[in-house]
Amino acid sequence: MFKRIGLFIATNLAVMALLSLVLSVLESVFHVHLGNLGGTIVIAALFGFGGSLISLMLSKWIAKRSTGMHVIEQPSNEIESWLVATVRRQAETAGVKMPEVGIYDAPEINAFATGATRNSSLVAVSTGLLRAMTRTEAEAVLAHEMTHVANGDMVTMALLQGVMNTFVIVLSRVVGRIIDSAILGNREGGGLAYFLIVNVLNIAFGLLASIVVMWFSRWREFRADAGGARLAGKEKMIAALERLGQTYGENTLPSSVQAFGISGGIAHGVQGLFMSHPPLAVRIQALRNG
Repeated sequence: MFKRIGLFIATNLAVMALLSLVLSVLESVFHVHLGNLGGTIVIAALFGFGGSLISLMLSKWIAKRSTGMHVIEQPSNEIESWLVATVRRQAETAGVKMPEVGIYDAPEINAFATGATRNSSLVAVSTGLLRAMTRTEAEAVLAHEMTHVANGDMVTMALLQGVMNTFVIVLSRVVGRIIDSAILGNREGGGLAYFLIVNVLNIAFGLLASIVVMWFSRWREFRADAGGARLAGKEKMIAALERLGQTYGENTLPSSVQAFGISGGIAHGVQGLFMSHPPLAVRIQALRNG
């Protein structure tokens, strides 16, 4: 669990460091400094939103390649027929186009949804889910994922990440310029000291931004659980989460789609601030109270 959270944080901070380096080069070439804050914001937004939107556009392709899934084009057995029929029925009820449906080989109970838009999505389940869950439980999991699709959660997460990336890039440079000028007397900007200050601030602000993004992800899971209960039935959704809690294992989904899986982690205290999913017991209680 700590390894997975550490990898998530390290990946995001590495991306921010790379963006900072590229922006520093652009500042030197195009003379975009604090005095031209509007120019800095524009460039930061291009980089901040660019990365997240490109990831969104490539999300289905990445998910298929990284999991090695089998996309069901024509059902070849009863299980595949049931999966496709269930997703089609739920898509019609939710008012979205039929997603692609896939199965990927993994031991844990999990499923995820991804895609650039609500009408161009992918829903996939693990072989572990098909082995361990009853049809009614699996139906609830699929309903949870279809709710993610219907709510446009993939797009919303990408936009939020873009906003946070832009915030980190701009604020680290604004504060970095102030510190560089106040402590080192460098009013012209640039230089090694300024670059080091900005990258330290990138780490600090990047951690704060990750907390905001993960808070939204946890809120979104409660909403997907509620939507799954409406599509499949509250008791089925509760039973699915209880089954997940009984058989929880290490999440082997690639980091690019972990936030859209049904399976979350177990964390307490500060660690919980960086989790994409609330604890299962809390999710179950929210359904019971809803």
